[in-house]
Amino acid sequence: MRINIVMRYMGYVMLLNAAFMLVSAATSWYFGDTALYPLLLSGVLTGAMGAVPIMFVPGGEKISNKEGYCIVVGSWMMSCLVGMMPYLLWGGEFTLVNAWFESVSGYTTTGASILKDIEAVPKGLLFWRSSTHWMGGIGVVMFALVILPSIGKTKMTISSIEISNLAKDNYQYRSNVIMHILLWVYVSMTVICTVLLKVAGMNWFDAVNHSFSAVATGGFSTRTASVGAFNNGWVELILAFFMLMSSIHYGVIFATITGKRNNMFRSEVVRYFLGSVVVCGLVCAISTRLDGLYNTFGEALRVGLFQCASLVTTTGFVTTNIFTWGSVAVMALMFSSIQGGCAGSTAGGVKADRVVLAFKVLKMRIKQQQHPNAVIRIKLNGQLQESGVVDYAMQFVVSYALMVAVGAVVFALCGFSFDGAVSASVASLGNVGMEVCDFGGFSSAPGFVRFFSPVLMLFGRLEIFGFIQLFLLSTWK
Repeated sequence: MRINIVMRYMGYVMLLNAAFMLVSAATSWYFGDTALYPLLLSGVLTGAMGAVPIMFVPGGEKISNKEGYCIVVGSWMMSCLVGMMPYLLWGGEFTLVNAWFESVSGYTTTGASILKDIEAVPKGLLFWRSSTHWMGGIGVVMFALVILPSIGKTKMTISSIEISNLAKDNYQYRSNVIMHILLWVYVSMTVICTVLLKVAGMNWFDAVNHSFSAVATGGFSTRTASVGAFNNGWVELILAFFMLMSSIHYGVIFATITGKRNNMFRSEVVRYFLGSVVVCGLVCAISTRLDGLYNTFGEALRVGLFQCASLVTTTGFVTTNIFTWGSVAVMALMFSSIQGGCAGSTAGGVKADRVVLAFKVLKMRIKQQQHPNAVIRIKLNGQLQESGVVDYAMQFVVSYALMVAVGAVVFALCGFSFDGAVSASVASLGNVGMEVCDFGGFSSAPGFVRFFSPVLMLFGRLEIFGFIQLFLLSTWK
């Protein structure tokens, strides 16, 4: 493997990070806060790290799958590491482990935070936090490949690694067109969400930051009380809409806008996904209303639907204290956290596509026992699924459950209760950020927890097997 070639293409991603650091520095200068020099210095250093390999390593060479994989995973890891610099240089609550946690939580769009008083953090640094969400939402590698000059077949190799097989099923285009569709939908939704939030009553700074989080399904807010601080029904409605849209396959959204046949109205996965949100929201509304937590069913429904939308999209915005909710509502929220959004979106979790496939596999197994000689094929959205795709989906579901269990054991060993350990594991691996059961929050957790949780976040963002391969490079041929 040619390390110099890998470093060259990782350099493009470093330049992307540097650009957002400099924009964050400009934001800091505009508001006159104390994060200007930390952000400016971070941007210059990161830009130099990206420019040097690009300048001294010749391009134009074909890359192998192994090199392409190293570019993708290496870019994610390096982004998380350089993303720590603004936090460390600014100081405050950001020790080394806290900066690691905040950086990984941002890029993986998890949205968990170690900050106890977000309003005390400079606006430039808050904008940087939200920027890591926005870059991580679409994928730092994919973003760089779209906005930087074309690198021919190399771009195709890297994009095929970045986009999972399940996600590719709803794209009927070449790889380079897919990447531009991703960016077109992503940017358009961000702009529209920002404008609508401003009209709903937010100032421009809050609107931009919350649109970055909603479209990336991240969850970082500019307020300690999250979305609940605004106490604005229109803001909640707008954010819920864009969280849900951002959790639907971007190719399906594009097909819907352009009038193509494979649109969201014909997608059984989208129907299931939106239906699960409605059902879980109703369960939470009925449960909390019967428990007397809200005065009217309408209020309970509003809060229940928003929280279910926030968790199933793995965003993690909050408008209320869910730790007071009963066990039935908590079970509905936990299911939402585990399932997540659709493949090909910015959401985390197991993915609704795999849940639907799991149900179909169970149904097929029952039929196979009734008719042993029958040849039964599984369809998803009207398309026959190859056995390899179905097998991989089931392997992922099993691996995901095992990873949740491993994470829960580690958190339990660190002193968490059973409920808290499972909740923390699901929140980390699923890139949800918000725990369903109260364990005091990551800000008050032991240092090892704040180191280990980001590792789970990376496993979740790179869909487990992608991150595992990082430790098995020597076995590749």
